[in-house]
Amino acid sequence: MRFLHAMVRVKDLTAALEFYCDKLGLEEVRRYDNEAGRFTLVFLRAAGDRAASDAARAPEVELTYNWDREDYGGGRNFGHLAYEVEDIYAACERLLQGGVTINRPPRDGRMAFVRSPDGVSIELLQKGGPKAPAEPWASMPNVGAW
Repeated sequence: MRFLHAMVRVKDLTAALEFYCDKLGLEEVRRYDNEAGRFTLVFLRAAGDRAASDAARAPEVELTYNWDREDYGGGRNFGHLAYEVEDIYAACERLLQGGVTINRPPRDGRMAFVRSPDGVSIELLQKGGPKAPAEPWASMPNVGAW
């Protein structure tokens, strides 16, 4: 397993970038605007992580700016921790056998979400390309929120 990024939702992207970049000293790595989903993702890194970020897109902070206003009560401004795994199906099976609820199963062979005992959302991403869809994951429904 390898740490990839932590996601934080922001209400004002300009103010957030002023804080994280101009004041804290992080640098913008890449930006993704999704018109259909009405959001912008901005990935930041510390200068000391430049080589690791260039090589493996990690470790980074993902700022998520939703274009439609939303109140992030209940800790929704912090999104998730993300980890890359060698085999997403094996990782989810191990968690499931350990009594962990798979909130968003890896139906696409690429991504799954679980929650820690404290409610922190954890994203698991398949290393490399997605695996072929497989049961029981392909037909497993979402459970709760992630």
